[in-house]
Amino acid sequence: MPPLTPQMLLRRRLFSAARHFSSSAPSGGVAAESRTQKLERIADELLSLTKEERNDYSILFRLKLGLNQLVQAGGGLPSAGTGPGVEAATEEKEKTAFDIKLEKFDAAAKIKIIKEVRTFTDLGLKEAKELVEKAPVVLKKGVTKEEAEAIAAKLKEVGATVALE
Repeated sequence: MPPLTPQMLLRRRLFSAARHFSSSAPSGGVAAESRTQKLERIADELLSLTKEERNDYSILFRLKLGLNQLVQAGGGLPSAGTGPGVEAATEEKEKTAFDIKLEKFDAAAKIKIIKEVRTFTDLGLKEAKELVEKAPVVLKKGVTKEEAEAIAAKLKEVGATVALE
């Protein structure tokens, strides 16, 4: 038996849904047949969309269903003011979680950096030492901007080169 493709799985689901509709359709199999054909046509059209078109369609579909909070979290429909400069500006504004990355450090300040890393992580001495020695490495992920800037300032004071991503 050949492996099932996504199209084959979709068709199976559509036909099982059509059987369900045909058993509940008052006029017999004619309404179910037209529903099946309509669903199959819609499925074929959706499968023929490009990735960008599918993304736009999913956003539009969520909007029509009234699921606006999902659209806001996942992006929005393209607007008249889009472009590389505008997208970069909105990404900077929308970014709420930052990663603290240790780029490099002075060898003389290694012990101070390890102690500082232990203050904002739950790591023991050995784990913190191993983490610092792996530089460049992300020390902490998903930190608020204020907290990330405070940690970066402390690490820079003791001799580390830090980047917020």
